Amino acid sequence: MLQKLHDIERRYRDLEARLSAPEVMSDHTESTKTLRALREIEPVVLKFRETQKIDSELTGAKEMLDTLPAGDELREMAQAEYDELRARRTIADEELRVLLLPKDPNDGKNVVLEIRAGTGGDEAALFAEELFRMYVRYAESRGWRVEIVERSDAGGMGGLREVNAIIEGAGAFSRLKYEGGVHRVQRVPATETAGRIHTSAATVAVLPEAEDVDVQLADKDIRIDLFCASGPGGQGVNTTYSAVRLTHIPTNTVVQCQDERSQIKNKAKAMRVLKSRIQEVERERQEAAYAADRKKMVGSGDRSEKIRTYNFPQSRITDHRIGFTTHRLSDVMDGKLDEILDPLSSHFQAEKLKEELAKA
Repeated sequence: MLQKLHDIERRYRDLEARLSAPEVMSDHTESTKTLRALREIEPVVLKFRETQKIDSELTGAKEMLDTLPAGDELREMAQAEYDELRARRTIADEELRVLLLPKDPNDGKNVVLEIRAGTGGDEAALFAEELFRMYVRYAESRGWRVEIVERSDAGGMGGLREVNAIIEGAGAFSRLKYEGGVHRVQRVPATETAGRIHTSAATVAVLPEAEDVDVQLADKDIRIDLFCASGPGGQGVNTTYSAVRLTHIPTNTVVQCQDERSQIKNKAKAMRVLKSRIQEVERERQEAAYAADRKKMVGSGDRSEKIRTYNFPQSRITDHRIGFTTHRLSDVMDGKLDEILDPLSSHFQAEKLKEELAKA
């Protein structure tokens, strides 16, 4: 492991030098790749340097202990310092092991969030809108930016049938990637006169936003259709062809956007989502051979799973993948998601560590 850490530190120094090279600074694609690679290994390098510093301090503390006689007050202080340093070293070593786990290359990317009302009619549409509001508030609390690409409102009691949005911010995908799946709600609908609890559902998809360095789409493979925007919006709606529909012909993947009045902006937004969906299709194709193993994995994040239940009468949320329950439902729905996301992240991190130790 020590040799691996030295190799990583050497690569870090090489990447730092490469990032400053004129030929890289003038090439956006290369500079993006280099900076991403640098950021990916930086936490490991910093933690490794921390352990080296602790080791140096441990050596000094041990030398002092060896020179002080038993019963000396200074020896007691030196022993306490030595014990504290050893405890810090143990913690740092464990943190370093976690950092050395295989990284998800998408962790640093933005998120394409898709929420759809499932079974349950009006109640499902209302719940879908509440879930979207929950994620928006969480994003705001972390200083992330949310852009709506397309929203389809439901009739009747309100709510939404579907919403697609892009969440931009550092670590967005790493925090939200386990949210994909079927979210189930149990409560008494406003239209229920007998007071019976109904179960409804909404599906959530969390995709890493594809970047130009990840996905290149040929112009000949994309059909662009322009049409008038529909729904409320004032001047310009239904009078100009500002809405855009993009179709990736080889995969028949369709994305449309009418959120902006500008055709150019709508096309740019739709293209971001299209690239992310194409990247997801390719990723699933590459991982098809491992589908059986992924299904066995606890909390694989498969979107067909019922990953979480929101029980309003009991103010309870249960994440079925890790058996986690909290009764702070109102706080979570208000965007305070860390109470759920932290245990999820720790669980999957521990699972990865077990797998790596088993391979060793």
